Amino acid sequence: MASANKSKKNVNHNQKTSKQSDKSKKKFPDAKGDSKQAMLIELLKRPGGTTIDEMVKATGWQQHSVRGVMSGILKKKLGLSIASEKEERGRIYRIAT
Repeated sequence: MASANKSKKNVNHNQKTSKQSDKSKKKFPDAKGDSKQAMLIELLKRPGGTTIDEMVKATGWQQHSVRGVMSGILKKKLGLSIASEKEERGRIYRIAT
């Protein structure tokens, strides 16, 4: 029989490998220290606020990544309230108090 020549392995394709499970356990970096997330928070805390361009220069991220972190991490996960308003130098973002 042809099937007898095949090695029978008990493989469960639904189980994650150790590499996959390690990746899923990683959390976003906290806002402590010199992380890029901490840089964004410090920029947003400034009395004059910050622009997207300033945040892009500080982190090296693209504009859509900065907006995504503000929306997903800072607002939703950390519960910060971020206000924005239009000024002379463009749209200014700051942490609302």
